[in-house]
Amino acid sequence: MIIIHAHLQVIPDQEVVFLDAAKQLIAATRNEEGNISYDLVKSTEREHHYTMIELWKDEAATAAHNTSAHFQAFVKQAPEFMAAPMNVAVFAGEAVQR
Repeated sequence: MIIIHAHLQVIPDQEVVFLDAAKQLIAATRNEEGNISYDLVKSTEREHHYTMIELWKDEAATAAHNTSAHFQAFVKQAPEFMAAPMNVAVFAGEAVQR
């Protein structure tokens, strides 16, 4: 399983535009083959800071996502609402059964 944390710092007056674009991205991504989950969370400690938490079946699924039309559309629009470059951390993991 591939785990991705994409940290996003949003321009304050562009937050509504960002959230609209993110909602479209999330809806389309959740329908992708190989996507396990795709969630956006807002920081309680940093203003206008969000983290996209992604779980993928494998690296092939993440590669397909990165070339998808909906992800590319989000990336193209991102300069309008991003206050800083996206900070992405990628991890390999496995589910722990309890």
